[in-house]
Amino acid sequence: MDLEHNDYENNVELIIEDGVKAVEETAAGYYVNLVTSGRFGDPNEYLVPLLNEMFRDTIKTKLIDQCGCGGYVLRVWKQS
Repeated sequence: MDLEHNDYENNVELIIEDGVKAVEETAAGYYVNLVTSGRFGDPNEYLVPLLNEMFRDTIKTKLIDQCGCGGYVLRVWKQS
């Protein structure tokens, strides 16, 4: 899910809101890649703690890479 461009570039709240929705909509046994704007830094600092709090042990997260354009790719596996 592209959370990097347009309205997301300057709105961390929108990144969080739509990132949570994307995880909610991901079926168990699958994953979603959340591509976040580099403007807000590493999503492990602001998005992962919230996702872990909301979804607890039903998800696993892994920072895949930082894009050449500065954004980040966060993979979220939905376990149940």
